[in-house]
Amino acid sequence: MIFDFSLVLVVLAVISGFIWTIDRWFFAPRRAAAGGVAREPVLVDYARSFFPVILLVLVLRSFLYEPFRIPSDSMMPTLVQGDFIFVNKWQYGLRLPVVNWKFVGIGEPQRGDVIVFRKPTDPSVVFIKRLVGLPGDTIRVAAAQVYVNGRPVPVDPGEFYRGPKEEQYPFTVVGEERLDQTAHSLMFDPSRPSTQGEWTVPAGHYFMMGDNRNNSRDSRFPEVGFVPADNVIGKAVAIWLSFNPSHGPFMLWNRMGTRIH
Repeated sequence: MIFDFSLVLVVLAVISGFIWTIDRWFFAPRRAAAGGVAREPVLVDYARSFFPVILLVLVLRSFLYEPFRIPSDSMMPTLVQGDFIFVNKWQYGLRLPVVNWKFVGIGEPQRGDVIVFRKPTDPSVVFIKRLVGLPGDTIRVAAAQVYVNGRPVPVDPGEFYRGPKEEQYPFTVVGEERLDQTAHSLMFDPSRPSTQGEWTVPAGHYFMMGDNRNNSRDSRFPEVGFVPADNVIGKAVAIWLSFNPSHGPFMLWNRMGTRIH
């Protein structure tokens, strides 16, 4: 059981629904029998008003879309700190809130998807990375090159990075990487060493990497490691709000409403 906002919503929905139901079935008829003189208690009035709203928010967040804020630079240039995104909760199957039990299977994560998941070593922490390795894959990373099952992932290097926080990445190159049918941007600094190694993804797990290859704590590091399928929250699909916190709260209008690839 994860103690997060979903748990708060479930508790509030149960309490408000219980109060409203008990009053409707037991106490409201007694007030009506008394000629309607007794007023509805304030607690019941609040429960009746808030229960439908809480239930609607719970259903939307648990089964359809949930908002998340990008807290770091690990997914630059695809996502930057200050982006607010929508995460699709139903594409990989429907899960009960809090207990995270999948009761309807719809689809499976695909290589190249940008996925929000709970950190395996600390499920209270939520990460967002790109899925690179599927169960059974062998992933090798050498410098800026990724190999999947012995085959190099195509990368077309481009120009130096220009965008939010560009002063922090003066020698970083933006390139385009193709994972199966998914083409996406990534950042890497050819002059900096990167975490290298080879990993074989166990059954029921995924290998995740950040698009900012020199600045991402991901499955290459023991503190994250392979991500169990049960830790997957959903697929990141769109940016609905964005601002640059490093230069004050001005809005990045060109990022709003864009799909995440």
